[in-house]
Amino acid sequence: MSTWPERRDHIVALKVLFKSQLKQFQVEHQIRREVEIQSHLRHSNILRLYGYFYDQKRVYLILEYAPKGELYKELQKCKHFGEKRSATYIASLARALIYCHGKHVIHRDIKPENLLIGAQGELKIADFGWAVHTFNRRKTMCGTLDYLPPEMVESVEHDASVDIWSLGVLCYEFLYGFPPFEAIEHSDTYQRIVQVDLKFPPKPLVSLPAKDLISKMLVKDSTERLPLHKLLEHPWIVQNADPSGLYKF
Repeated sequence: MSTWPERRDHIVALKVLFKSQLKQFQVEHQIRREVEIQSHLRHSNILRLYGYFYDQKRVYLILEYAPKGELYKELQKCKHFGEKRSATYIASLARALIYCHGKHVIHRDIKPENLLIGAQGELKIADFGWAVHTFNRRKTMCGTLDYLPPEMVESVEHDASVDIWSLGVLCYEFLYGFPPFEAIEHSDTYQRIVQVDLKFPPKPLVSLPAKDLISKMLVKDSTERLPLHKLLEHPWIVQNADPSGLYKF
């Protein structure tokens, strides 16, 4: 590919994939799709995929380096985030998803493990393994259970609004430290998702506007979920999100 950075002092990250494992888990097509989609995306909140190369045993993806590491580890360390940090992150991701949806790409697996933190504190979507180009509604079940919307749990058609649901789950997890429909048994998590059994615990204390935003994203009828451009106009986002999208810590 011709997207290799021209500067010789450009630091990149290499994601190394073993061909034997890709074949064993039958995900070769998924990797091809990930490369195809991510290599064409250009957004400050999406990790760049510059190119790839391979040898007999491995495939190497050449990725933008995010020096501040995984958001998942940062969330574990902090237990939960404050409202300004959460709102800044959610607004950044909403802008990135608006861009993706404009390119007919649905991510389908937004979660802390798939987000990295750049040098300036900006959030970057880093894994497009479950992403698809979509011009029609789809029925494939994929992604991570805690973040799946009702339509995917029930194996009915879904569209780009699945990313709005996942963003709502993520916002809840940022503020409370755990996803909203978490349960000991998988079957109970399924039930809570299908019934949209959304509860807000008393601690940590979260503002009413934040709860209002989450409630408007976690709606069973996908056509009724708060559109991403409206999310950016929501009072909680307007009052708390840093317009630069950067969070210093």
